[in-house]
Amino acid sequence: MKLTWLGHAAFRIETDKATILIDPFLTGNPGFAGLDRRDAVQGVTHIVLTHGHADHVGDTAVIAKETGATVVANADLCGFLGKHRGVEKLDPTNTGGTVHHEGFSVTYVNALHSSADITEDGVSHALGNANGCVFHIEGGPTLLHMGDTDIFSDMALINELHRPEIGIVPIGDRFTMGGAVAALACRRYFDFKAIIPCHYGSFPIIDQTADVFVDALESQAERAKVAAAGTLHQF
Repeated sequence: MKLTWLGHAAFRIETDKATILIDPFLTGNPGFAGLDRRDAVQGVTHIVLTHGHADHVGDTAVIAKETGATVVANADLCGFLGKHRGVEKLDPTNTGGTVHHEGFSVTYVNALHSSADITEDGVSHALGNANGCVFHIEGGPTLLHMGDTDIFSDMALINELHRPEIGIVPIGDRFTMGGAVAALACRRYFDFKAIIPCHYGSFPIIDQTADVFVDALESQAERAKVAAAGTLHQF
């Protein structure tokens, strides 16, 4: 499995049978600046969304139309994308549910965050609960993208049910847990073999580096994979 951070909370997963974008916020994402959009969207078969905020939905509608990718999201967000953004290939799910696609499945788990968007007419739309996403990949490691979240004790249940080996963890503070709390979540509730921090360094009002997070991981610090956006990780 190949995993590439595209800045902020956006990732590209390449497996033998699928190419998946998670939260493809590319346009306007300072963390994506300088990367090649064509490389990021080439061959995409699926788009998986953790929640409905604009810095996570991002370019979903445009990429889906360009590539024919199936969009996986909670049912409320799927309905919004179909009605207001013209997305046609939608696979709705919700917290606790699992959907299966060729070569992988994705289970939606809890996250502590909000989820909404505003249409061009100024109307605000509630878009269901925010989620984390657990990917079970055929022939590959299990991956948890936590989405935007704070720490919560039921992370222990997520670990018990799914045993994720790779954790994608928001660390930027203000809108998600900060580095020290994110590190505590990893240490206390999970046994990740690799930990990839995200949701930092993209906007001035969130933390700019992963230093606090790595320091607070203590004995697990060597598991952190801190690299520039665009770096390809192979697992």
